[in-house]
Amino acid sequence: MSLPTEPIGSIPRPSQLLNGIQEHQSGRINDAALAGLYDEAVRETITQMEAAGSPIVTDGEQSKPSFATYPLTGRSNLSPDGAVIPFADGHTRQLPKLTAGPFRYGTFAASYLRAAQKFATKPVKQAVIAPSALSLLYPPEGIDDYPRERFLSDLMDQSEADIRAALDAGADSVQLDFTEGRLSLKLDPSGGVLDQFIELNNRVLDRFTTAERQRIGIHTCPGSDQDSSHSLDVDYAELLPKLFRMRAGRFYVQLASEPDPERVLRIIADHLPSDAAIFIGVTDPIDPTVETSDQVRDRVLAAARYLPADRLGTCDDCGFSPFGDDVSTSRETAFAKIRARVEGTAAASAALGM
Repeated sequence: MSLPTEPIGSIPRPSQLLNGIQEHQSGRINDAALAGLYDEAVRETITQMEAAGSPIVTDGEQSKPSFATYPLTGRSNLSPDGAVIPFADGHTRQLPKLTAGPFRYGTFAASYLRAAQKFATKPVKQAVIAPSALSLLYPPEGIDDYPRERFLSDLMDQSEADIRAALDAGADSVQLDFTEGRLSLKLDPSGGVLDQFIELNNRVLDRFTTAERQRIGIHTCPGSDQDSSHSLDVDYAELLPKLFRMRAGRFYVQLASEPDPERVLRIIADHLPSDAAIFIGVTDPIDPTVETSDQVRDRVLAAARYLPADRLGTCDDCGFSPFGDDVSTSRETAFAKIRARVEGTAAASAALGM
């Protein structure tokens, strides 16, 4: 049995879709025309992912506005002036801010999953946003008649429903995107915010059975947007021991872009739960150079010196376009990197006698 390999999530959107989104916003095309463009982008993305040999596919997040904000679609109790995420190159992204309760999702990820399943011949995984990220929507000054604890209770209910709906709809696995984990240590080096994030995520994960949690994973990375990251300078040694306290069955850890991957592998080996699978990043979405399959193979074999091969898999470091308007990476580069990951993982499997 070969080592498993999976995509993380997003693929850059085709130009036809990006143009169509702008035309829809300006009123030149209607909802039905835009829906057709979304469907075609999902179909093409899955077709190319399967052609690259990927044994697990995603919809490439073609119709998500971003990996973090899809649940907010259609909600009116928000203002645009929420938490700001600074990136290393100086650009920022800003989350909305909740202005009134109750907190409810406008869109659940299962809708993206069902759209992908129409075109896929391979199992489909589904990425969802971690509740810890959405906890940042609540303003520091509070909301009249809607205390933070009531918001967190609503948030946990909605997050559970999001994960459960994807599992029930047949997702091969559900991946919680937790990019804010590493960022939290940049904003609060004491680790207090990180501890709160992990506690909140565990309160949701504890609502699932042991068998269900084996299909739920946690993805961590230092962010990826416009060829920049937000927290690559934060030491993984401060994050990973706490990350592995989350009660999930699998972990997806960015590694290809780390300056000292073997040091990180030693940390993982020391703290990985005995019943969890570990997927290591072997391709870097920010680097425009496409990895060779030999480079990927060698990265996997290096990881196998530290981690048990029967619980080891590979992934991309991050999505290739987590925010819908990010065109810093081409679709061609993304699919070439996916092919290298698949072929390099197969070569490593053969070298390990699997």
